[in-house]
Amino acid sequence: MSFAVKSSVVSKAVSRRSTVVVRAGKYDEELIKTAKAIASPGKGIMAMDESNATCGKRLETIGVENTEENRRTYRELLISAPGLSQFISGAILFEETLYQNTKSGPKFPEAMNAAGMIPGIKVDKGLAPLINSPGESWCMGLDGLDARTADYYKVGARFCKWRSTVNIAAGPSMNAVRDVAYGLARYAAIAQASGLVPIVEPEVMLDGEHDIDQTMEVAEMVWAETFKYMADNKVMFEGILLKPAMITPGAECKTRATPDQIADYTLKMLRRRVPPAVPGIMFLSGGQSELEATLNLNAMNQSPNPWHVSFSYARALQNSVLKTWQGKPENHDAAQSALLKRAAANSAAQLGKYNPEGESKEAGEGMFEKGYVY
Repeated sequence: MSFAVKSSVVSKAVSRRSTVVVRAGKYDEELIKTAKAIASPGKGIMAMDESNATCGKRLETIGVENTEENRRTYRELLISAPGLSQFISGAILFEETLYQNTKSGPKFPEAMNAAGMIPGIKVDKGLAPLINSPGESWCMGLDGLDARTADYYKVGARFCKWRSTVNIAAGPSMNAVRDVAYGLARYAAIAQASGLVPIVEPEVMLDGEHDIDQTMEVAEMVWAETFKYMADNKVMFEGILLKPAMITPGAECKTRATPDQIADYTLKMLRRRVPPAVPGIMFLSGGQSELEATLNLNAMNQSPNPWHVSFSYARALQNSVLKTWQGKPENHDAAQSALLKRAAANSAAQLGKYNPEGESKEAGEGMFEKGYVY
C-alpha cells in the first residue's frame, strides 16, 4: 500500500473517531444544571419510589391498609415536611404518585417544586429471572421508555432512576453483569434524550456470606462494564448521577467492617472507576440501619472527594417516620419531625459533620431483607 493510500486510510479513521466523540444534545445544558442542583452541598435525595406492593408491605407493618388514598397520604406527609428542602434536593416518585394530586390540590411535582425540591421518577419495570443464570436477574422497561420519559418530563419530572441488581451469592456471571451494564447505559441515553438526569444504579446486593474484598472485586467489575457501555452509548457523564451500594461485607459475613473501613474501600473503588466529570454519588442504604447509613456516609466525607458524595435513601430515612406515624392523623407532625431529624443527620454526614450523640436505639436496628424487591 502506498504512502498516499495509507495516509488516506489514517485520515478517514481519525475523521470517524472525531465524529464518534462529538455530542450536542437538546437538553445538555439543562441536564448539567439539574444534576448540579441535586448534588448541592449538604443535600441528598429522598427515595420514595417503592412499588405499590412494596409500599403496601411497609404500611402493613403499622397496621395501615394498602389503598391508593393511604399511599397518597403517607407520601404527601413526606414531601410536605416543613423545611425539608434544607436537606433534600429531590425525591424519587413512583409513577402513581407523579400523576396524583395532593390533598390541597396541586399535583405532587407542583407541590415539590413549590417546596424547593426537584421531582424524580422511577422508570424501570422491575426485575425478572435471567434465564440459565439461577439466582440472577435482568431489569425490564426499555420497551417504550422513550415515550414514557418524554411524558414524565412534560408532567414535571427532571430526573429518573433505574435499578438493576448484581447478586454475588449467585455468581455473579459475566452474562448478568453485562446485561445490567448495557441496560443501564441504554436507559441513561434515552433518559438524557428526554431531558431527565438518569440515576445509574447497579446495586450489588448485600445477600451472602462474602467478605468486603469480594464485594470490592465485584463492584469494580460492575462499574467498569457500566461506564464502558455508557461511553459506547454516548451518555454525557456531566448529566448523570450514580447510586451505588457502599462496599461492605455480605449481610451474613461474620467479619464486620467499621465505618472507616467501609469508607476506605468504597472511595478506593470509586476513584478507580468513576470519572470526576460525574457530579454526584448518591448512595443507597441497601438494608443498613439508619445509624449505619449515616455513620458510613459521614466517614466518606472526612476529606475532599472529586464528586458530591451523598445519599439517596428510602428505608434509612423513613423507618422512624413510619413507626412514629402509625397511620394516625394525630401523629402527623411527630412523623414529619422524625423525617426532618434523619434528613438533617444525613445532611450533616454529607458535609462530614455528623455527630451521633442523641441517636435512639431504634436508629441502630438493621433493615436487611434477603432477596429484597423494590
